Amino acid sequence: MSELSIKIRIADRDYPMRVAPLEEERLRMAGRLLGERIKEFREQYGIQDKQDLLAMIALSTMADSLKVSKEKDGTDAALTERLARLDELLSGVVLG
Repeated sequence: MSELSIKIRIADRDYPMRVAPLEEERLRMAGRLLGERIKEFREQYGIQDKQDLLAMIALSTMADSLKVSKEKDGTDAALTERLARLDELLSGVVLG
């Protein structure tokens, strides 16, 4: 499968990329969402400096990612515990 040459515009700059066709839509969506976040942060905080905006967005995005990761870990642990209990119950039914 050949790669596509695309440009993603972030903070008024074009970034050329070579991507697999399956990645193109995801990267374009990420670029659009980043543009929306830049606009939100600019309006919310009154910041005009693009580097400051991108740094704040990066920090916010990383904090969100850590929160989701922690929630996922908790969900995984609860699911593992439930599956272990279910396995015990099923083992008791089969053996009993």
